[in-house]
Amino acid sequence: MRKNLFFIVVIFLAQPLLSQELQAKFSIVSSKVSSGVDKKIFQTLQTAVSNFLNNRKWTNDNYQPQEKIKCSFLFTIDEYAGNNIFKGTLTVQAARPIYNTSYESPIINIQDPSVQFRYVEFQSLDFNENRIQGSDPMASNLTAIFAYYVNIILGMDYDSFSPRGGDPYFQKALYVVNNAPEGGDIVGWKTFEGLRNRHKLIQGFTDSRFNLVHDAIYAYYRGGFDKFYESENDGRTSVLNALNYLNTVNTENPGSMVIQFFFQGKSNELVKLFSRAQTDTKTRARDFLVKLDLTNASAYKELK
Repeated sequence: MRKNLFFIVVIFLAQPLLSQELQAKFSIVSSKVSSGVDKKIFQTLQTAVSNFLNNRKWTNDNYQPQEKIKCSFLFTIDEYAGNNIFKGTLTVQAARPIYNTSYESPIINIQDPSVQFRYVEFQSLDFNENRIQGSDPMASNLTAIFAYYVNIILGMDYDSFSPRGGDPYFQKALYVVNNAPEGGDIVGWKTFEGLRNRHKLIQGFTDSRFNLVHDAIYAYYRGGFDKFYESENDGRTSVLNALNYLNTVNTENPGSMVIQFFFQGKSNELVKLFSRAQTDTKTRARDFLVKLDLTNASAYKELK
């Protein structure tokens, strides 16, 4: 009996421990908050959110330490509204390593100006997928927003490694949107709340009208940048195919937020990528990029 127990213990210890998916950094900029607010609360909040992001299991997969997704969340507080309510802008960034290189390509780089939540120092940060609204919607909005963006990051990352691999996580993000906290000054979840919001972004990943976006993500990363160590021409061709997919989506759905989202943080790598391309490839890429990424059109026009 004791011998059997020994083997059970050995087998258990030999199993790999489940490792979380994120290597996340959370920071707060509080310079706009009046001196009447005890700034120690921000250090407590920073620690609490960091633990929430890094210690929670977000998938059923086991990640090795080197496989963790590097990401950062920067919350700039614009206003303390009283009653422990903070309002501001959340900047979310994440990167994906490119195979056989030390380079990391951005998979998400976005600013969300509609972040508001209640935080009382030392309160626990809970996220219940079955009761996202919780007993205090304004307090629950904090973890709902972070859960939403974590699933967007996971969706992008999984899509970049396998066709439609990110679907389960985009669906989770959509579920958060459909069951998001409501009331008071909570905004950012409804499609009618401005030109850019969380609803419009996740629509670009879950509505069948945007299916080619998933093909573009896979072609851009796995078929494109990951193939450069084998063949630069094949890699560029795949990235060019990705741009073609996105152009089709943009033609059929002009002004969609997901197109803008895709290109944020990518202009420098795209210019470098196509600057050494053959003339016809460079011309096609420039024509796509000037149309799709208007913010950086002047940079792409240098591709001559």
